[in-house]
Amino acid sequence: MSRAKTVSVWLMGAFYVIAGLNHFRAPEFYLPIMPPYLPWHSELIFLSGVAEVMIGVGLLVPRARVLAAWGAIALLVAVYPANIHQALADVQIGNPPHSVGALRWIRLPIQFVLMAWAYWHTRPEPT
Repeated sequence: MSRAKTVSVWLMGAFYVIAGLNHFRAPEFYLPIMPPYLPWHSELIFLSGVAEVMIGVGLLVPRARVLAAWGAIALLVAVYPANIHQALADVQIGNPPHSVGALRWIRLPIQFVLMAWAYWHTRPEPT
């Protein structure tokens, strides 16, 4: 694996593990962005935290890396409605910068950047 891809996968793995653990440390942070049409808000926050930790660890295991990267893409798609709800409903969470209006909208295209980043880790290195 190239040096860039090695650094990238370690950063991505750490990102997902830290984000996932935050779902257990501060679940109340995520409650306001849960769309009202979804049931079991606390349970879904817990499950997404478990998924993020598993994805992060999986990215660091060579045999699990591709599956974990696809899992990251699937998770980003699954949580996208919460990001849309946050932007459309002008949901305030945490302290700035999370509560700044424009950042809620900027977060939407960033999800696609994160998907592309994960997708890169599903592809084999060119030979």
